[in-house]
Amino acid sequence: MRMQDASSPASGLSSSPSTPTQVAKQHTFPLESYQHEPERLENRIYASSSPPDTGQRFCPSSFQSSARPPSASPTHYAPSRTAALVAAPGPAEAGMLEKFELEEEAEDSESGVYMRFMRSHKCYDIVPTSSKLVVFDTTLQVKKAFFALVANGVRAAPLWESKKQSFVGMLTITDFINILHRYYKSPMVQIYELEEHKIETWRELYLQETFKPLVNISPDASLFDAVYSLIKNKIHRLPVIDPISGNALYILTHKRILKFLQLFMSDMPKPAFMKQNLDVLGIGTYHNIAFIHPDTPIIKALNVFVERRVSALPVVDESGKVVDIYSKFDVINLAAEKTYNNLDITVTQALQHRSQYFEGVVKCSKLEVLETIVDRIVRAEVHRLVVVNESDSIVGIISLSDILQALILTPAGAKQKETETE
Repeated sequence: MRMQDASSPASGLSSSPSTPTQVAKQHTFPLESYQHEPERLENRIYASSSPPDTGQRFCPSSFQSSARPPSASPTHYAPSRTAALVAAPGPAEAGMLEKFELEEEAEDSESGVYMRFMRSHKCYDIVPTSSKLVVFDTTLQVKKAFFALVANGVRAAPLWESKKQSFVGMLTITDFINILHRYYKSPMVQIYELEEHKIETWRELYLQETFKPLVNISPDASLFDAVYSLIKNKIHRLPVIDPISGNALYILTHKRILKFLQLFMSDMPKPAFMKQNLDVLGIGTYHNIAFIHPDTPIIKALNVFVERRVSALPVVDESGKVVDIYSKFDVINLAAEKTYNNLDITVTQALQHRSQYFEGVVKCSKLEVLETIVDRIVRAEVHRLVVVNESDSIVGIISLSDILQALILTPAGAKQKETETE
């Protein structure tokens, strides 16, 4: 395991993956609304950028990613809307690359202020000056890879295939769950596939003939394109890959994007929908909510994750009250504690081994306005809020992707997404 400082040079790759781009019309965000505080914007953008990274990959690897600072000044930032999304667009990817035909009225309306803000900022703008990026070679053993995720405190890692000299996918906690779900038999039987398989073997078995190019984005693409790609592809992590060098710079998430947007919300005109409640807006999922009980065995919880394709399960007691939440991220503690050979323990027992302090389930009401919801989910640094009624019984779930859809894509004319998976 090697650490590399963000400011230090790195050796280049022998070959770089090519990433086709599609360039569309440029948009300039009207910054007059917060020109009274230009220093804050300039500092934020510059602090989120750093020198170029020529990349060095090893297995397993942990290094500090970096990116070059934007050349445009904050007061006339007009990046091109570049979408570098997939290596070889097929029918599905072609649909992803489609752009909305927006009417002039929608472009100039107050409801589209966040959409225009995201169109006018690049992915570079929210890449930290220094951040940890773990990259795995596909020849690494699966077990070692998951242990490395735990040791480095990350949830996912890009996969590098030396033969192709390119990134071919992502390894996430969902893969860990799928392996346990598929191969777990009993506490008495060792999970051979987890102990012995390499990442490439698991990918061949799990994906079989359904290999798809890695969905990624260029650092010069707009944040609007990033949000569109995340939600359209129903993914939680979007690698930012330099199309020239082929280096992975950062992994974009819903949480990082919403936090960046919320930082500047107070300086922008407030759309009317921000003062409307969830019930009126219809944001979130309120039907057929997946949940578990405190005494539910872990293996059954994993089955629900896989079958229902959800990223978290509210824990509900006998009276119907929400008492906890079991997320996919909690599952990685099984690797941290090396207790994945016994999945017959209850959710309550498993949650006693949480690696981070848990302040409780973050909840909300359908009668709370969207402005309050955004503020709460960003401050709590969670991926979803559990919607409850007066009795604290579960009513629904509102996720980060639901919120980004409402703030950015819906005003742009995008259709509401379907249930999302990790």
